[in-house]
Amino acid sequence: MEKIRNKLKNITLEDILCFFVVLCPILDMTSFIFRNAVGTSFSPSTFLRPIIPILAVCYIFFKKNVKGQLIFGFLVYAIYGLIHLWLFQKIRTESSYGGLTNELQYIINYSFMILNLFLYAYLFQKGNSNKLKKAVLISLSIYIISIFIAIITGTSSPTYIEGLGYKGWFESGNSLCAILCLSLCIILPLIKEKKYRYWTLAISLLTGIFLSTLVGTRTGLIGFVLVVFFYIAAEVFIAIIRKLQVDIKLVIFGILAIILVISLVAFFGSKTIERRSHLKEIENNIVDTETGEMAHISGDLLDLVKKIQRGEITDEYMAEPARQAILDLYNYAEETNMVNNDMRKQQLVYNYYLVKHDHSLKKVLFGNGYKAQFRELVMEMEIPSFLFNFGIFGILLYFGPFLSIFIYACYFGLRNMKRIDASYILLVGGDLLGFALSFLSGYTFFHASSSLMIVIINVLLINKINEIKEPK
Repeated sequence: MEKIRNKLKNITLEDILCFFVVLCPILDMTSFIFRNAVGTSFSPSTFLRPIIPILAVCYIFFKKNVKGQLIFGFLVYAIYGLIHLWLFQKIRTESSYGGLTNELQYIINYSFMILNLFLYAYLFQKGNSNKLKKAVLISLSIYIISIFIAIITGTSSPTYIEGLGYKGWFESGNSLCAILCLSLCIILPLIKEKKYRYWTLAISLLTGIFLSTLVGTRTGLIGFVLVVFFYIAAEVFIAIIRKLQVDIKLVIFGILAIILVISLVAFFGSKTIERRSHLKEIENNIVDTETGEMAHISGDLLDLVKKIQRGEITDEYMAEPARQAILDLYNYAEETNMVNNDMRKQQLVYNYYLVKHDHSLKKVLFGNGYKAQFRELVMEMEIPSFLFNFGIFGILLYFGPFLSIFIYACYFGLRNMKRIDASYILLVGGDLLGFALSFLSGYTFFHASSSLMIVIINVLLINKINEIKEPK
């Protein structure tokens, strides 16, 4: 008992934040299971997840000399959020996909992400990177083991509503893939540490098998191959730059991992390929009933276009700029032969035309409302959404800090090429992968656990830079 008491006394705030990382898969599973069992949009994890970060920031506020910075930051994000929500209430119409509560959830999630960036950067600024990496390794282990248990026991939820793919007891297949790929960017260098080598190898291979064959998303299949290839390329590059002997074992591991993926896909198939075939079938089934030809926008949007053309849509249901933007989207889709189930492209084109027709400086600065759009036109691509739906101030406040760290890390790495290591390059690549997933797939920054992986990648990058600047 005395030993336990001593250990509890020695627990630091950094340890608690590492424990928070380990809790992520458990909170994600709790959220999914509770929502499906009870049939509600809220779950216990909605209220449990913020507790540790909020207590940590309160401790820092009262114990550390950063009260002014914290108050200023809180006021900036709070004022922006209030103005954005005020505009949202004025903008929303009967066709809007969500109300004020839905929009507030996005403001809270993105602000919570920035709070985590501050917390982890502040508390881990003096190192302790290994603690964070170990926490991510444990978290990834819980994710992947629980997924395989769900698949083996037949209790896994499908990735897509058509029943394709497996995603365990988790809400979103794309967000899950983002978490796993970003986690690999953090833990793969642990293969070189004897203490974690076999653990990391086993979990990485299980993750690769799941991402490449079972989940059914391009994010998983392409993401895993990219992460492994990028890490091996980084190791070879550093060895050449420093004129060191290339670690043959790592190169062999990387090649074998990629060969394994190709072999599994070739011999056992891939849910991703099945999903692509299914989408092709859907594409051929969407037809313009008036012309008898294949449509170039989704069926619901095509019906809406016809109603707008007949003058059946009122201002109360949808504002004039939105109606005009949908007509422009339709014309653009016809001219370019757009694929009718490529919803992300349709959302991007629509939001471009919406800003063009709005002629509103307030909306340009504070956003035109994320959930204020018609259901199929709510943008999945997050980085363009920051700009269009949350405005110039929104993209600066939510995406700006991460972009700034990435740009500086690239600049610093190029200036100190002979002093960085493969882990540094992989972290920069992980940052870039996070941007790509957010842009192409979406719900990466919004998802609490995947955004935390992005936060940790950025914090580890900051620590790497500080270590190089001030070597021990």
